[in-house]
Amino acid sequence: MPSTRARPAAKTATLTFSAGIQRISRPKFAVFTNPAESILANSKQALKRARQNEKHRQHNAGLRSRMRTSVKAVRRALQGGDAEAAASALRAATPLIDGMVGKGLIHANKAARYKSRLNTQVKRLATGEQAS
Repeated sequence: MPSTRARPAAKTATLTFSAGIQRISRPKFAVFTNPAESILANSKQALKRARQNEKHRQHNAGLRSRMRTSVKAVRRALQGGDAEAAASALRAATPLIDGMVGKGLIHANKAARYKSRLNTQVKRLATGEQAS
């Protein structure tokens, strides 16, 4: 079923050259309001694969967002100076970070880096050291 919404106009720019010649530049990207319009599949199986890829992409974006939100919660607690809240937020964030590695959404080294840096900051806050 086609979309009933009006398609927004693509952004264009008017270029004026030294000779007084004007040229309207074309948009550098296509504007699609309906995701089905942007699929360039040539067979039924390719069309299905494109649908699945889009569904998985949206699902993975939500998971990544959840992980980032949990990391931000730890950082907020650290900035607030609450060691207990930071420690509990880190305990909640660690399985989410590890889960993203298991699903292949982030690299294992990136997860280790996140956990190591957050853990170091939480420990510094708990012992009262100054952050460098």
